[in-house]
Amino acid sequence: MKALCLANHGGPEQLKFGDLETPNIEEGQVLIRVRACALNHLDILVRNGIPAYPVKFPHILGSDISGEIKEIHPQAKKQLESLNLKIGSQVVIAPGLSCGSCIECAKGHDNQCDSAKIIGAATKGGYAEFCVVPAKNVFPKPSHLSFEEAASFPLTFLTAWHMLVTRAQLKQGEKVLVVGAGSGVGSAAIQIVKIFHGIVIAASSSLEKLELARGLGADFTIHIEKEDVFKKVREITDHQGVNIVFEHVGPATWEQSFKSLARCGRIVTCGSTTGPTVPLDLRALFSRDISILGSKLGTLEEFNKILQLMEEKKLKPVISKIFPLSEGRLAHEFLEKREQFGKVVLKI
Repeated sequence: MKALCLANHGGPEQLKFGDLETPNIEEGQVLIRVRACALNHLDILVRNGIPAYPVKFPHILGSDISGEIKEIHPQAKKQLESLNLKIGSQVVIAPGLSCGSCIECAKGHDNQCDSAKIIGAATKGGYAEFCVVPAKNVFPKPSHLSFEEAASFPLTFLTAWHMLVTRAQLKQGEKVLVVGAGSGVGSAAIQIVKIFHGIVIAASSSLEKLELARGLGADFTIHIEKEDVFKKVREITDHQGVNIVFEHVGPATWEQSFKSLARCGRIVTCGSTTGPTVPLDLRALFSRDISILGSKLGTLEEFNKILQLMEEKKLKPVISKIFPLSEGRLAHEFLEKREQFGKVVLKI
């Protein structure tokens, strides 16, 4: 099979396009003919090398996968039949892996499993013509979506839903500041807040991205490099602040985000793209009843909810640019420039 492999840690030049053996399925697994795979910032982190995800080279990145079922292990057939899936069915893959048998998995908290990991980071992913995944991660592709669109929502929408709905307990009509609105999780967050009839204040360093954010439903926009975020939020909210800050940037925006919270506000974060360390005034934290919430990838149950909303066309994937698999290096370079609005996708 053709694959884009990571030969070693480093820059995009470490991604090598060539031939590899097609993987064999084992107990409970399914072989997927990959048709599209979206990029995530996680791919860049793993490519550069991070302790959380040690990999064996050559490694195949890619967490967001759509395609067709090519082969099913006999012990996986019953589970797939319950979803009317068979060889040739068009599918989308849930990116989170878990053991399926521990106490947390039994409670439906599979993202809290001690064995929890992500396809393409801890295992070989979708930058290839074929990949192997557990049967429990295979779901029907929403019928109206292309393969490229279907690959554009799993990780980002699952992360954004878990952040806003599960962790921050988003309520009807709340005001939410979405930082980094042009990212995959940012564009997902805007849509999720609007499902709850909330007020979205989208923040970005690009006027073009802010205009696109308005097209997704953002009510107000803030140009981070030209406007004071805190002052603008105060102006928009009649000096009250926002109920939730959706944050994944880190120190570059943290202080402004934190000050923008209303009393009893929640700041929820899933990333640290500009660094891991932020300042924190504990006096402001306790005197204003502020909550700081960490958030990871969501559960299979949450993934099912997102699939339902996709089928109902209440949520929609956002694609910035599509590259052929052979141009994966260029796709990584494009993503690292942070000029995209929505997802960067490899067509396979």
